[in-house]
Amino acid sequence: MSETVPTREQIEDLRRSHIAEYPDFPAPGVLFRDITPLLRDARALREVIRYWITLLPADIEYVVGTEARGFVLGAPLAYELGAGFVPVRKAGKLPGSPATLSYDLEYGSAVVQIPEDSLPAGARTLVVDDLLATGGTAAATIELTRQFGVELLGASFLIELEGLQGRRKLPDVPLTTVWSIPD
Repeated sequence: MSETVPTREQIEDLRRSHIAEYPDFPAPGVLFRDITPLLRDARALREVIRYWITLLPADIEYVVGTEARGFVLGAPLAYELGAGFVPVRKAGKLPGSPATLSYDLEYGSAVVQIPEDSLPAGARTLVVDDLLATGGTAAATIELTRQFGVELLGASFLIELEGLQGRRKLPDVPLTTVWSIPD
């Protein structure tokens, strides 16, 4: 395992070899991108994390990761950055009085929560998830995170599906992505 940062070309090679595609899942016409092959290859995941941190702003104090793949990717990013990690959970998964936000999706509604008192006001914070698709969950996570009065540095995603135009729901948020896929 090299300690050098992989090149953009090497990262693109990892996308082609480590992101599986499943047509017509979970519904006809949907092309599902599965990150499991990346997650099970320790070397490849390490390379992606090493590259990803070069895309992020400086002095991040907290990484906020959205359940569930945002946990899997956000925690190692936070570790490498020397930052704390705060999970955003689905409703009913946290004890106490978590901060809560309900939001609409294209097919219904959902609720996200952050543990109470988990982000100090003014903390330099980044939101992380595996996928930016239509932007609904990302927008809700960002809105919920902002309720703590943090300095939101942006949001970062492993994959962006550009054709679904999720960026439109995040017009005032600096965004970074490891891989942007046109369709």
